[in-house]
Amino acid sequence: MTERPDHIAIVGAGQAGATLAETLRKRGHAGRITLWGEEPEIPYQRPPLSKAYLLGEMDRARLFLRPRSYWEEQGIELRTGTRVTAIDPAAHSLTHDGGTESWGALALTTGSRNRRLPTAMGGDLQGVYGVRTLADIDAMEPAFRAGAHLLVVGGGYIGLEAAAVARKRGMRVTLLEAAQRLLARVACWDTALWFAAKHRAEGVEIMEEATLERLEGADGRVTGAVLSDGSRIAVDAVVAGIGVAPNTDLAAEAGLRIEDGIAVDEFGRTSAPDIWAAGDCCSFPWRGGRIRLESVPHAIEQAEAVAANILGAATPYEAKPWFWSDQYDVKLQIAGLNAGFDHVVVRDGDHTSHWYYRGDELLAVDAINDPRAYMVGKRLIEAGRSPDPRAVADPATPLKSLL
Repeated sequence: MTERPDHIAIVGAGQAGATLAETLRKRGHAGRITLWGEEPEIPYQRPPLSKAYLLGEMDRARLFLRPRSYWEEQGIELRTGTRVTAIDPAAHSLTHDGGTESWGALALTTGSRNRRLPTAMGGDLQGVYGVRTLADIDAMEPAFRAGAHLLVVGGGYIGLEAAAVARKRGMRVTLLEAAQRLLARVACWDTALWFAAKHRAEGVEIMEEATLERLEGADGRVTGAVLSDGSRIAVDAVVAGIGVAPNTDLAAEAGLRIEDGIAVDEFGRTSAPDIWAAGDCCSFPWRGGRIRLESVPHAIEQAEAVAANILGAATPYEAKPWFWSDQYDVKLQIAGLNAGFDHVVVRDGDHTSHWYYRGDELLAVDAINDPRAYMVGKRLIEAGRSPDPRAVADPATPLKSLL
């Protein structure tokens, strides 16, 4: 665009949308900014929801990214509790619950949604929860009571974090994982075995290669689960941690290109003029391919880049993937992406870290309660440097020397 748009509309009021709105103001955009969100709350952070907030260790007010007064002072119009039902790229307009508005530029930060257990499997029974929104956590909190039996379906990070919180609240926990092991899609055997051992030591019953046939209920509430082998488990509540899907419906219905999310170029532009996207909902070019990332750091960094590009910066977004997971007294920090690794180097000593290689190239690091290994690994990966695996494996090698 050669001129700055007057009205910039942002659809999706999560981390990416809030960051994009803030960045537009910080970069001097004086025109109108509207931030549209379906949830009634002002923008809030999601990671503490299923951990500190559910445990009662964080007040509700601390979840919010900014107080309401901030948005008012910045002249950013929050349209919370409002659903955008359609966008028209040709007319530069959006339709919402209350009517239609025009825009000069549109940013889609619609995020992702939980994959739900099908209704035919009992997914609509009361007591079956997802872990995504503030409303989800508020709904499940009363069910997380000491002595109750929780079934967790899915052994990814969401499922493991839910299991950890449930055990800390005194619940019995059974976790079902259909694959041979936990974290099958996202981590190596070494990391999976480490966390399986930790959860079992904390009292979680882990059932691997176990699939759910259906849930059973009475008076509309879940009471049990039937597994594919015919066995039955009596349960009081269920958490479905079976992954998420990008929210692409608005974009797809408007004719935008979809490719594992809303497809954007290196600047964050979609296939339609003056429409941009950032965060979980979009895929973007990376190292000769295309990826989609689901993390708070990515949502922030891509939103900042897209805001700058809407205002004319023309600077490609360069992703530097990193993630984290908190379980019990364990902080797992992950630097890089492990896709395509062919071997893992385990560094054991006072701490544990797993280093993913493809040939001689370092791709990623899983650091378990080892912030130093995480920081060193992250710096190496971002610099495109790969230390000798033998040096990494030797606990006598100072981590700093790898740099």
